[in-house]
Amino acid sequence: MEGPLKPRPANSSDFQFGAVATETIENALLHLAQQNERAVKAAAGRMGSFRETRIVEFVFLLSEQWCLEKSVSYQAVEILERFMVKQAENICQQATIQQRNKTELQNWRALKEQLFNKFILRLVSCVQLASKLSFHYKIVSNITVLNFLQALGYICTKEELLESELDVLKSLNFQINLPTPLAYVEMLLEVLGYNGCLVPATQLHATCLTLLDLVYLLHEPIYESLLRASIENSTPSQLQGEKFISVKEDFMLLAVGIIAASAFIQNHDCWSQVVGHLQSITGIASESIAEFSYAILTHSVGTNTPGQQQPTPHKAARALRTAASSNT
Repeated sequence: MEGPLKPRPANSSDFQFGAVATETIENALLHLAQQNERAVKAAAGRMGSFRETRIVEFVFLLSEQWCLEKSVSYQAVEILERFMVKQAENICQQATIQQRNKTELQNWRALKEQLFNKFILRLVSCVQLASKLSFHYKIVSNITVLNFLQALGYICTKEELLESELDVLKSLNFQINLPTPLAYVEMLLEVLGYNGCLVPATQLHATCLTLLDLVYLLHEPIYESLLRASIENSTPSQLQGEKFISVKEDFMLLAVGIIAASAFIQNHDCWSQVVGHLQSITGIASESIAEFSYAILTHSVGTNTPGQQQPTPHKAARALRTAASSNT
């Protein structure tokens, strides 16, 4: 890790995040970086397959309806992602073992059908579990969940609801309190504030939340464009796609891309300084930050932005890459 934190000026009271000691922030950032490194190394070929737009939108809307914090919605998506990947892997393993036995193959198909039939229940359980991990007082009650499921036409008892939560917990070995991309974004914003970033962190934070929502909702298109840009080829091979899975699980890279894109939107003139800070803090190359920012900007403002007030993504890309080159 490069770029130690600078002492924070005593008169910068406008920064609302800066209530924690510098040493604590550095330790927390190092801990997140280590967790991220382990997650990237452990990324499996099937990870990411359940971060589909419709699923993410359902979780976001449900969290909003239940007045949950943004962190809860991201946590719920990640819990659901890991649970469904684990379930899919288990089904595939059973199918491989049982493929020569027709009777057992029917049992495998029954398990697959059961997984599909209980998907909504599992999704709601993931949201409920995520709400219990939040420091906020708002926890989704069993009554609220049962009423919601009933409104959708799902008949479910309180016991079945509790069993569903327990099923998710057991499947993930009770390891559900994992950092989300928001944790990385907020930690880096905290460090940027201490290091004298010209764009106010509170201002960046609001834009970061919007862009993070966007990345979750358009997960596949954004990462597909990033893959094509990284290999400079519009038709990636299957092997290239599989190797790129680890990038999709790199939350530190996602966080710097989100912050850099937010800085570009908020204050184009300060973008170079923000990228310089992010590169120094994380060690991620400025060119990588630029590419990710461009992918996010392309999907947020489109390829044909009307008018002259805002730069188009193509102009943004040139500006990003020029600024990145000047920082290397």
